[in-house]
Amino acid sequence: MSIYQKYEPVIGLEIHLQLSTESKAFCADDAAFGGGPNTHVSAISLGHPGTLPRLNKKQVEYAVRLGLALGSKINMTNAFDRKNYFYTDLPKGYQITQDKLPVSVGGSLELRMEGYRRTVRIHHIHMEEDAGKSIHDIAPNHSLIDLNRAGVPLLEIVSEPDLRSAEEVDAFMTAMRQLARYLEISDGNMQEGSMRCDVNVSVRKKGDTRLGERCEIKNVNSMRYARQAIEFETKRQIDLLENGEEISRETLNFNPATGVTTPMRDKESAHDYRYFPDPDLPPVVLEDDWVDGIKGSLPALPQVLFEKFTHEYQLSDYDASLLTAEKSWALYFEAFVKHTQHFKAAANLTINKLMPSLGEASPLEDASITPGRMAAFVQLIEDGKVSASVAYQRLFPALMEQPEKEPLALAQSLNLLQTADTGFLEKIVDDVMASNPDKVKEFQNGKKGLIGFFMGEVMKASKGKAEPKTANELIAKKLAKQV
Repeated sequence: MSIYQKYEPVIGLEIHLQLSTESKAFCADDAAFGGGPNTHVSAISLGHPGTLPRLNKKQVEYAVRLGLALGSKINMTNAFDRKNYFYTDLPKGYQITQDKLPVSVGGSLELRMEGYRRTVRIHHIHMEEDAGKSIHDIAPNHSLIDLNRAGVPLLEIVSEPDLRSAEEVDAFMTAMRQLARYLEISDGNMQEGSMRCDVNVSVRKKGDTRLGERCEIKNVNSMRYARQAIEFETKRQIDLLENGEEISRETLNFNPATGVTTPMRDKESAHDYRYFPDPDLPPVVLEDDWVDGIKGSLPALPQVLFEKFTHEYQLSDYDASLLTAEKSWALYFEAFVKHTQHFKAAANLTINKLMPSLGEASPLEDASITPGRMAAFVQLIEDGKVSASVAYQRLFPALMEQPEKEPLALAQSLNLLQTADTGFLEKIVDDVMASNPDKVKEFQNGKKGLIGFFMGEVMKASKGKAEPKTANELIAKKLAKQV
C-alpha cells in the first residue's frame, strides 16, 4: 500500500459568492461586472472620511433565501462588524463583515457522488463586502488598483470539514453554484470572480477521528485549480508527516502555472483582525412575516426536482442530472411533461436535440419552441406516423427553422409520414430482395437474424416512410415463400 493511501484529506471550504444586486452592499455604486477601471466608485466605496454606509436590503433578502434553501437557522437579529487589516485594495483599511452574529447558522447540502451520497454541513453564512482588485501584470514596476469591485455584496458560506477529496470539493462547488442560480441570487461565474473559495486542508490517517493542523489555500477561482491545489497540498502534508516533520498552520497561495502551493503568511486568528461591532450600522432585525414571505417564494430546488425526475418520471440519474443542471431547462422539462406521458422520449429529445440546438440560450426565452409542439413531435414517433430516425434527422431541423408550424403539418408538407400502403411497400420489399439474392440465400440456409437487414434496407429505400409493422410482416411473408 502506498503511504498516501494510509491518509485521508479533511477539507472545509469558505465560499465567497458575489450577489447579483444592482448596487453595492453599502452604497449606490453600480455592482455590475466590468466597466473601465475605477468607474464604479464613489466617496463611500473609496472610503473617504465622513462617509456613512447604508445597508442594501436586497443583499439581506438574498442571504436569507440561501440560508432557507440550505435549511439553515436564520438569525432574526444579526449584526455587522469591522474586520481590520491593511491591504492596498481595501480603501477603508477594514472590511464590513459579520463575526459574532451572522445572518444564518447550520444547514447542509447533499452531494451526489458516483456510487454514494454525502451530506456536507454548513457552519454558517455571513454577509460582507468585497475588496478591490490589485493588478500586477500591466506596469513593470508598479501594481495597479481597480476599485470597481470594492464594496460589492458577498455571502461567505463556511462549511464544516466534511469533504474528503478534490472530487467532493468539485461537486460541492458545483452544487452551490447551481443552487445560487436556481435562487437567482448570483450567476456563480468563477471566471468573472462571482464565486471564489478558500480551501482549508488537513490530513490524518484513515480511521483517526482527530483533526490535523490545517492550511488555508486562498482565493481559488476555478474548479480545476481547486482540484489541483488540494491534490498537491494533500501530498505535501503527507510527505511532511511521513518525514517526522510538523505541519505549520499557514495561509497558502496556489500557482496554477506550477501546480504548487507556497506560503503567504501565518494563518491569522480572529484577534489578529481586531473585530469590533461596526458603529455606523445598527443590528439587522428581521420580521417573521418578511422571512416567511421569502420562504414562500422559493422555487423548486435542484435536489427536489432531481428526486421528482428520477422517481415520478422514472428517468436515470444521468438524465435527471443533465435536466436539472440549469433552472431554465428543468422548468422547460416540467412544462414539457405536462403535455405527454412519454417521459423518457421527452428527456431524450430535450437532452439530445434541444439542448445542443440552443446552446447557452434559455428555452424559456424562445416562445416558439413550445413544450406543446415538442410533445406533439414525440407523439408522432410514438404513434408510428414518423420513424424516430427521420423525425430526428429531418423533421426536427425543419421544426427549428419553422417553429411556428405544428409538427404533423410540417411532416405532411415534407412527405415524411410513414405509410402502411401494402402496394407501395410490396414493391420496395421485392426490389430489396431482388438486389440482395445472396442475403436471401443465407436466410434460406437458417440465418434468420437477417430479417433485420432486410427491414433496414426497406426503411432506407422508402426514405423512412415504411410503417415498420406492416413492412416487417411483408418481409417475413415473402422470405417464407422463398424458403
